[in-house]
Amino acid sequence: MRFRFRTIPFLATLLLVALGSALGNWQSRRAAEKLDLQARLQQRAAEAPVVLDGRPLDPAAVEYRRVRVSGTYLPDWTLFLDNRPLDGRVGFVVVTPLQIAGTHRVVLVERGWVARDAGAHDRAPVVPAPAGAQTIEGTAVPHAARVLDLGTPPPPAPGAIVQNLDVAGFARASGLDVLPVLVEQEGRGEGALVRKWPAPALDVDRHKGYAFQWYALAAMAFLFFVITGFRRASKPG
Repeated sequence: MRFRFRTIPFLATLLLVALGSALGNWQSRRAAEKLDLQARLQQRAAEAPVVLDGRPLDPAAVEYRRVRVSGTYLPDWTLFLDNRPLDGRVGFVVVTPLQIAGTHRVVLVERGWVARDAGAHDRAPVVPAPAGAQTIEGTAVPHAARVLDLGTPPPPAPGAIVQNLDVAGFARASGLDVLPVLVEQEGRGEGALVRKWPAPALDVDRHKGYAFQWYALAAMAFLFFVITGFRRASKPG
């Protein structure tokens, strides 16, 4: 059988094969990275809690590790993260800074989730922070879960309802010396608070599926070029 070579179809096939292979490799690398993160999360969950004592820390060193911290809540700067559904209900995640015992530094604590009053969308719920010295345990995260936020939000204010929370932005607005992590508090929530934190989105299977699709596109483009080349050669004229 003869093969009829044509330059333009060849260049188009070459482009599709290169594109499919590159994107497939990228998705495969993302899957491998997520598998590595999953292994690190499991390892860190089994380690002893890191004590946050106010000293400077590398956020990457404690990311997704269990931590323990003692101090006193600063309730005036409690914030409410809006649009945080849980089990089919709408509500807020309550965040309160905790001043670390014996220091001037604070760490932001995600104290839990509370349902929104259906008749008062723009009114923050009353969720008093425990008074006096507290010792809490939880998981250190680099940032609170994010939602879509249109436009540029104003700086956070005491007691505000906000869509997203940036630690550096909170530090500038409050004037507090804030550690560069948040703590998702564990244990039974006080009052109406519920502590049910979502695991980090890994989506390993999704990345593997996308990789397969891109590799399949590259293979199909190559096969189409070969098959049509032989078909063109078999036609008379």
